[in-house]
Amino acid sequence: MTTSTTPSPFTETTGTARHAAFAELAATGPVQKVVLFTGVPAWVVTGYAEARELLAHPALVKAGGRPHMDAMPPELNAAMNTHLLSMNPPDHTRLRRLVTAAFTVRRVEALAPRVQEIADALLDDIAAAGADGRPVDLVDGFGFPLPITVITELLGIPPGDRADFRRWSLIVVNGNVHPAEVYVDAARNMVGYVRELIAAKRADPADDLLSALIAVHEGGDRLSQDELTSMVLLLLVAGHETTVNLIVSGTYALLSNPDQLALLRAEPERLPAAVEELLRYDGPVQVAFPAVAAAPIEVGGVTIPAGDVVLPALLAANRDPARFPEPDRLDVTRPSNPHMAFGHGLHHCLGAPLARLEGCIALGALLARFPGLRLADPAAEPTRNPGLLINGLVALPVVLG
Repeated sequence: MTTSTTPSPFTETTGTARHAAFAELAATGPVQKVVLFTGVPAWVVTGYAEARELLAHPALVKAGGRPHMDAMPPELNAAMNTHLLSMNPPDHTRLRRLVTAAFTVRRVEALAPRVQEIADALLDDIAAAGADGRPVDLVDGFGFPLPITVITELLGIPPGDRADFRRWSLIVVNGNVHPAEVYVDAARNMVGYVRELIAAKRADPADDLLSALIAVHEGGDRLSQDELTSMVLLLLVAGHETTVNLIVSGTYALLSNPDQLALLRAEPERLPAAVEELLRYDGPVQVAFPAVAAAPIEVGGVTIPAGDVVLPALLAANRDPARFPEPDRLDVTRPSNPHMAFGHGLHHCLGAPLARLEGCIALGALLARFPGLRLADPAAEPTRNPGLLINGLVALPVVLG
């Protein structure tokens, strides 16, 4: 049983070192007790079957464990964390029903023309920036602005506020690697901003998701102020942080595997399947939102005691050789690909259809626009952001060709 911080996938930031650290952990068993870089002991579950079992297990529940809880005022914590990922049934069931009534499949599907329009405009911008072979950063130039524009337009957030929100979001989503005062300040700014926006939408509703969330009701039930604030924050943060990394990490994987890139260029109809493989191969989420065992749980040959923190490692489970043949090989023709990049069970990602839509449109437009796209320095390994939840690259310099 591992009891040290080595290997620590969450603090590995160079190239493929994070995947290697997860593989080293998995080699000692699919369920391992470790001490995280935060100093908290936790069970990291790297096996696919074991992670899937736990994500559907009734004894695995959400409870506390947010970053810097001792420094968070109770009212700020309530405004930040009264959302789907932090709740258990029946509260989760009620909240998901209300949110799903506003965040409909029809609303997502209707976004496709606008997503394409945003992608094309951003590609115009990076074409100008990358003229004469100058490298451009795909994170700042394309990967970030596309999903943040989509989700903020969907919610009805003014364009001028996106830069501030991105800065706060990067701190909040990787809260464990920032000092408490920095995290709390970012959280307070985010909550204050969203509360002002909610007040404005209550006074003057529009045809956007935030106005729909404010208005949605079932019987006499509506979202409370804390629930509404938390859900908007969750949609904003999850709605762009994950898709940024799908687009950028997906592009890096394709550029690093020229045979797969060539196949996709020759047969672009494979793009939806390719997006699923990219989600499996180097997905945007390292672990499911932390949970605890409400009772002892037997899984993978060990017993997890009641009260212990459990982290189903989606990134590792998606490369489990017991489930995926040649898991470290990118294969856009992979015939069976039930990856868990969006989680599993009760907390399966509500925004998965939007992420898939944006990923297909963004990658398709990028590859079609720049047939000579290549890494600016193929020998340089990109740096990943440290943190517990999100798996993504800091930057990806490319030459458009």
